[in-house]
Amino acid sequence: MSRTIAYIGLGSNLGDRKNYIDKSLQLLRETPDVTVERISTIVETKPLSDANQPMYLNCAAEIKTSLSAEKLFHRLVLIENTLGRKRDGKWASRTIDLDLLFFGDEVIKSEKLTVPHSQMYLRSFVLSGLCELNPKLKHPVLNETVDTLASRLNGGDFVLRPDMPQVISIAGNIGAGKTTLAKILAEAFKCRAIFEAYDTNPFLAKVYAGNHDLALDSQLYFLFTRLEQLTPASLEKGKPVVTDYLFQKEQIYAKLLLNAEQLALYQKFYSIVSPAVAEPVLVIHLQNPPQQCLERIHKRSRPYEQRIESSFLEAVGAGYEEGLRDWKVCPVIRLLNFDCFDKKTVDLLVRQLQYYLACG
Repeated sequence: MSRTIAYIGLGSNLGDRKNYIDKSLQLLRETPDVTVERISTIVETKPLSDANQPMYLNCAAEIKTSLSAEKLFHRLVLIENTLGRKRDGKWASRTIDLDLLFFGDEVIKSEKLTVPHSQMYLRSFVLSGLCELNPKLKHPVLNETVDTLASRLNGGDFVLRPDMPQVISIAGNIGAGKTTLAKILAEAFKCRAIFEAYDTNPFLAKVYAGNHDLALDSQLYFLFTRLEQLTPASLEKGKPVVTDYLFQKEQIYAKLLLNAEQLALYQKFYSIVSPAVAEPVLVIHLQNPPQQCLERIHKRSRPYEQRIESSFLEAVGAGYEEGLRDWKVCPVIRLLNFDCFDKKTVDLLVRQLQYYLACG
């Protein structure tokens, strides 16, 4: 009889947490037609909910089984019940939680069972265990390996929030293709696109021409324009909107363009404005080599950009890398040399994005 490799997530935050995990694994081992192959390191994690709950212990197990996914699921529920699991709500504390994460490469959607497990791609505490066991394990719906999915979270754990505007922010260097991609995604999702106010900034061309006395004026113009664009009251909850910039990029350009006195003043304004801006639920980071960006800049022939040098783009790129390295606000999808005109690649991206949005 054929045997399927499956992965189970284990978690406990009540009582003797380690003992509950050990007991559940023992009961799995005693299950006919189930072999526990490997277990990841047990880690302590914060609860997902905002409630005042105890910390969790979590790990993942790789098993082989000749049971069907449905029969294995029922066995997991029986083990939970045996170990005193109370089903008091979605985010309630529990003695043991056993989630069927993957069952081979099957995709199952029924009233009681969803495989791969719903929203596991948003949970570092799940993905970290899977990465330890099999980093190249591929999610059959998102078509990405678990190590790629984990890299998007930077160690964070996220939940979909339909009570928030679904802001998709596209980050990347000048000439990386942010505006082009924003237009494509806005069309795909039939939603608004919000663009940087380059053309209306009265100071920008003069700054790029070498008039650094106006650099603060230019940065403040962008700062307050973006505040207007991204005020939560101006955006619909649960509705996607795409921006061709990441608000936090302001810090990158301010540090590159302003002198010490200007930067100190700018930071005061930034600290007042930034809390009033809607945060993104997803960042797409376009990572393109500076030389490629420079070629695109020259092709589009914006007069004020023609003085931009590769060294400036390298500094901007480094600023993005530093700012997004430990980003914990939302997931970050990093795209290297992404081709906005490759329909197959764009269609795959759009399908993936749907899983990171809580659209009503």
